Amino acid sequence: MTVTYKKKDFASDQEVRWCPGCGDYAILNGVQQTFAGLGVEKEKFVMVSGIGCSSRFPYYMNTYGFHTIHGRAPAVASGVKIANPDLHVWMVTGDGDALSIGGNHLIHAMRRNLNIKVLLFNNRIYGLTKGQYSPTSEAGTRTASSPMGSLDEPFNPIALALGAGAGFVARTVDTQIPHLRGVLEAAHKHEGFAFIEILQNCVIFNHNVFEHIVSRDIRDDRQVDLRPGEQMVFGKEADKGLKFTPDAIEVVSANQADVWDPSGEAGAKAYRICQGSERGDIPVPMGILRQVQRPILENDIHAQVAEATAKQGEGSLEGLLSAGDTWTVS
Repeated sequence: MTVTYKKKDFASDQEVRWCPGCGDYAILNGVQQTFAGLGVEKEKFVMVSGIGCSSRFPYYMNTYGFHTIHGRAPAVASGVKIANPDLHVWMVTGDGDALSIGGNHLIHAMRRNLNIKVLLFNNRIYGLTKGQYSPTSEAGTRTASSPMGSLDEPFNPIALALGAGAGFVARTVDTQIPHLRGVLEAAHKHEGFAFIEILQNCVIFNHNVFEHIVSRDIRDDRQVDLRPGEQMVFGKEADKGLKFTPDAIEVVSANQADVWDPSGEAGAKAYRICQGSERGDIPVPMGILRQVQRPILENDIHAQVAEATAKQGEGSLEGLLSAGDTWTVS
């Protein structure tokens, strides 16, 4: 059944409580717009979150949802999807929630390839707990927990997702709504695990951390939108492009730019382009970095259960408890 919704149909009756100017407002707006246009009954959506500012998301979406515990959202999202594969499970998390205490859960969700979609809001700071440096904070970041500057080298979320085997890997920006919606729609269509990093501004504790990438006056020159099957072109006049060589990625004229193909199983070109481009001559990659199809875990689990049931019958809890050697304790 095809259903028609408006953005307001996905807005709950809860007061949205983020700091004025927070990038989360823009993301919420983009997600609600996107969901309204997917033609999916809203009762089939489930939003799952962990802990952090981004994790208020389930309260503000008029869908089913779980606000879980710190770092464990992937486990709950996996359980929901396995229990009911017909549901559209979207997980919302932050760079601290997902990549620190939740890192182990996230990478295993990626490699298992359940058909769930993960939105990682990356503001390079712990916002909810008042501004400590996070796993994505740049070295030298001065915070309450690193007053002389953090010494850790940060995670690159895209490189992490590629290395963990995520089948769909993408990046977008909180305030670039048309691009955000395009990436979300592509993630929805992808059969399997989808990971989307969203560059998000924290106006209180890490304001303008991505200004050198997303500022309106420079973003055309500092971002390249990776679109499957299209040339890697960028610049205000769309007159520049990127070309892979054995040893480098070169800036060339637009007509010499390589055509982007995210279907490479190894993701070698995606890994190359996502490294070290933020401060150099190469623009920061946005859009879809990897898109490959793999066996989907929940399908295989239910097929295995069906095979076992066909061979051994339905079974029962009582039969399971009394199977094999048993003892009576008096």
